[in-house]
Amino acid sequence: MKNDLSRWALLLGIAWMFTSAAGAQKGTAQQAASESEHYASDGQQALASGQFDTARNDFEQLAKLQPGVAEVHATLAAIYFKLGQYELAEHSVRTAQKLKPSLPKLDSLLGLSLAEMGRFSEALPHLEKGFKQTSDAEVRRMCGLQLLRAYTGLSRDPDAVETALTLNKLYPDDPEILYHTGRIYGNFAYVVMEKLHDKAPGSIWMVQSQGEANEAAKSYDAALAAFKHVLELDPQRPGIHYRMGRVYLSRFRDGQKQEDREAAVREFNAELEIDPGNGNAAYELAYMQAELGNLAEARTRYEEIAHHLPDFEEALVGLGGVLLDLNQPLLAVAPLQRATLIDPDDETAWYRLATADRGAGDKEGQRKALAAYQKLHSAKPLHAPYGTREISKQQVGAGATP
Repeated sequence: MKNDLSRWALLLGIAWMFTSAAGAQKGTAQQAASESEHYASDGQQALASGQFDTARNDFEQLAKLQPGVAEVHATLAAIYFKLGQYELAEHSVRTAQKLKPSLPKLDSLLGLSLAEMGRFSEALPHLEKGFKQTSDAEVRRMCGLQLLRAYTGLSRDPDAVETALTLNKLYPDDPEILYHTGRIYGNFAYVVMEKLHDKAPGSIWMVQSQGEANEAAKSYDAALAAFKHVLELDPQRPGIHYRMGRVYLSRFRDGQKQEDREAAVREFNAELEIDPGNGNAAYELAYMQAELGNLAEARTRYEEIAHHLPDFEEALVGLGGVLLDLNQPLLAVAPLQRATLIDPDDETAWYRLATADRGAGDKEGQRKALAAYQKLHSAKPLHAPYGTREISKQQVGAGATP
């Protein structure tokens, strides 16, 4: 994080402020001496070319000649921060603030410097202000990342999670944000599970969490054993047969053993006996019928899901795919159009809609749907691997190009 926290956006944003201030005083003989102008000019050139050691030397000399100019100390603070000299950065920020409290970004830079020194309690007010009030997206991003670190260091996990959620909303595609917020979520989940283990080690909730953890790790036998234990404690517990069905289905996809597929079907049906409203279990049964080529049965199941759960996007995509396989593109258009409205980022829905529009004779609709699919397809991997979703993901088939 340290390299990224010293982005030029913050550094040069303060540096150019001094250029304006120096130019405004050019006509004043006592503050526009040639030596000061020389260091200011050389320092700015060094900044522009990324020669921060040279820039530091120039601005240090300038600070001696112009000790009352806040912008000089502000620029020095940013340079010190870039070079990892955080104590000097803090001192220069405080000097600049005394001279000119109205200078922007300095409060954020102070918070960043304090956080880098591990002085989280002191840093928090400055970081929180920068994160919540600044209009500068880069400064806000930097403050947010350091807030995650500060809150974690102070064991304020709920605040760290809240900040992570905001960062994900503000910067949804930023890889560094995704990495650090993912760690925050994982750490918080671990802390909560540890508390569950300490407070109720033999509870049904603990056993269920162990099953889910083993499922995520693809430890199929251990997951099934844990879920079976849950059912021993509570035979009518909703969701457990569904989870067991998912484990069997994952194991089938890994090993292609027919008995695992059959076991998955049994578990999904058992779930529906306990909870007839479990749309995920109904969806998996429809999906499996489609995989087996039982299109009429799959259609009936998908249509029933769509009737009771009209916003179940994957089921609408599945229904559209089955209708296409049944050579009924005109009927496939409506559910696929609805699916793209519910989830505009589902490339499979757009692909199938383009195919349906072509079959229905809607060339303009086909063009738009195909363009949306191609944009999404080129921007990210086709599909997440199994095990990262609660249900099976509809996939673009190997059929004709729309």
